[in-house]
Amino acid sequence: MKNTASDKPTHIVKGNIFDALGFSASEAGALKIKAEILSAILEHVRTKKYTQRELVEILDEYQPSISNLLKGRISQVSIEKLLRYADRLHLETRIAVRPVARRTQTAWTAPRPVRRSARKMAAAV
Repeated sequence: MKNTASDKPTHIVKGNIFDALGFSASEAGALKIKAEILSAILEHVRTKKYTQRELVEILDEYQPSISNLLKGRISQVSIEKLLRYADRLHLETRIAVRPVARRTQTAWTAPRPVRRSARKMAAAV
């Protein structure tokens, strides 16, 4: 398969993508946690091949909420609700809290994009 210009990433982000999008540290952290829980739930749902109707019963939720969940609309779902869904699906959840390295008060600069040789990129594809 040929690579086209539209296949190449325009920006490479290291760390939390939500930080790079301009969210505050607390918003970025909450969105990252929601995304991780949602990703685990969706993977489990795919593996078990649950239908929306089955999820309505298992999660004790209305169909529109299940539809939003399956479409990945994390803004529509709280962390608490995602944790409740994970519990009802018999998924174990853990949240780790630890100190982060502080950035200096000087201006923040974007990380440099990682340059890979054509051979390494071809091997990755």
